[in-house]
Amino acid sequence: MLIKIPQNSDKYFWTKHAIMKMKEYSLSAQRIKRVIRSPWRKETGIAKNTIAVMQPVSSKRDKKGNKIWKSEIWVMYQLVYSNKLEEKGLKNKIFQEKKGKMKNILNYNQQLKIISAWRFPGVSPAKNPIPESILNELDNIN
Repeated sequence: MLIKIPQNSDKYFWTKHAIMKMKEYSLSAQRIKRVIRSPWRKETGIAKNTIAVMQPVSSKRDKKGNKIWKSEIWVMYQLVYSNKLEEKGLKNKIFQEKKGKMKNILNYNQQLKIISAWRFPGVSPAKNPIPESILNELDNIN
């Protein structure tokens, strides 16, 4: 299966490793973005300052009503802050004048660096859940 190589944008930066893994596991850029936007589980990544998110490939319900699945898609990414406002000399001016809108300005300057993506056969155990405060910050970005 041919995979279209994703282009870097203001929102996403794709590493060569991630593109290689996308080809290996036949994952599209749209599928990776969907896993990031609505993960079933979020954990701290094994690399420094990274986040790993998971979504099952497909799920169904057993006789008791619990969701079950046979394989998962994982994505590891890192939050990177852009220096565009600092380069223009506008950062301090905007923060002083519009304190209520500072959050929106910060979100505009955040980029997700997609480090890796893979398929996991089976159901992986929950290991390192992310604290609630960090989850709230991540929800504001997406």
